[in-house]
Amino acid sequence: MTTLEFKIEIKTPKEKVWDVLWNEETYKQWTSVFCEGSYAVSDWKEGSKIHFLSPNGDGMNSIIYKKIDNEYIAFKHLSEIKNFKAMPVDDAIQEWAGAMETYQLTENNGQTVLEAKMDSVEKYVDYFKTTLPKGLDLVKKLSEEK
Repeated sequence: MTTLEFKIEIKTPKEKVWDVLWNEETYKQWTSVFCEGSYAVSDWKEGSKIHFLSPNGDGMNSIIYKKIDNEYIAFKHLSEIKNFKAMPVDDAIQEWAGAMETYQLTENNGQTVLEAKMDSVEKYVDYFKTTLPKGLDLVKKLSEEK
């Protein structure tokens, strides 16, 4: 597995960036680069399950591994979701089960640096290298215009 790292500077306080990342409405906007209509279902508490879903019910079954409001969140991906149901871990899923995805915000003089890290199996590395930066660009745009 490869860990991909991305960084973007945003001219707004970290609280605003955090809200854009995880507020239901803006989350749907910036994650549309991965799948139009994608959304998340969770109570957003550390240790809780979170389901990242497409409109057809496919997605990722994960947990919020660590969360510090306005600073850091880590998701641990456990298995796939098909037709709104978490799938058992098979050999294909075992290859990436436990993959982490993290978002860290640091602020200096009203400027926020958003760092995203994502574990990926080799076949999706190129996809995430092009798609995640597009999502982060949308986070920047939404954060700076609100």
